Amino acid sequence: MKRRLLAAWLAAASLAVLTVPAHSQPVDVAGVKYAPEVTVGGAKLQLNGAGVRYKAIFKVYAAGLYLTAKANTPQAALTAPGPKRLHIVMLRDIDGNELGKLFTRGMEQNASREDFAKSIPGTIKMGEIFAAKKMLTQGESFQVDWLPGQGTVISINGKQAAEPIKEPEFYSSLMKIWLGNNPADAQLKELLLGKEPKSVRNDGA
Repeated sequence: MKRRLLAAWLAAASLAVLTVPAHSQPVDVAGVKYAPEVTVGGAKLQLNGAGVRYKAIFKVYAAGLYLTAKANTPQAALTAPGPKRLHIVMLRDIDGNELGKLFTRGMEQNASREDFAKSIPGTIKMGEIFAAKKMLTQGESFQVDWLPGQGTVISINGKQAAEPIKEPEFYSSLMKIWLGNNPADAQLKELLLGKEPKSVRNDGA
C-alpha cells in the first residue's frame, strides 16, 4: 500500500512539473535570464517584454520591462498604475559618461519641450550617476524603477545610486528613449511591448 501511495504521489508530482505554464520560466535574452515576475515597491510585477539593443550588428545591452499588467502600447506602458521597472544588462563595455550623454539625447529627441525642460534637474543627476560609474562593463546592470510617491530610482548592479528623482516628467521622458516615437531601437521597442519586431533600428542610446 505504501509503495502504491508513493508511486501515485511521484506520478502526480511529475505531472505538476510537466504542466507548469511556460510563462513561469525565466526568459533568456542573449544569455541574460529575466524572471517572469519580480517584486518592486511591495507590488508584484510581470515581465511585459524583453529584447536586445543593437547598434549596427553589435549587441549593446539586454533590456526587460516589468509592469503590474500587460501593456502593448507605449501609452499603456507609460501610464500603467503602480511601480514599474526597466532592467538593463550590458552585453559589451560602454563608457558611463557616453551612456549618460546618449540617454540625454534620446530623451530630448522624444519628449515634448515642456516635459524635457521639467526633466533637466533629473537629467543632470542621471548624467552624474553614469559619469561617476565611469565604465559599465559586460555583465553589469542597472535598473530604472518608478515608485509612486517617491519617483524614479536608478540602481547600478542592484545598489541604489542616488536619491529618487521626483519629477514624473523625468521618468516619462527617460522611458521614451525606448518607447517613444523615435526610440533607440525600434525592434527593441516592439519586444518590450510584447510584440514581434517588425521595425527598423535607430542609432540612439
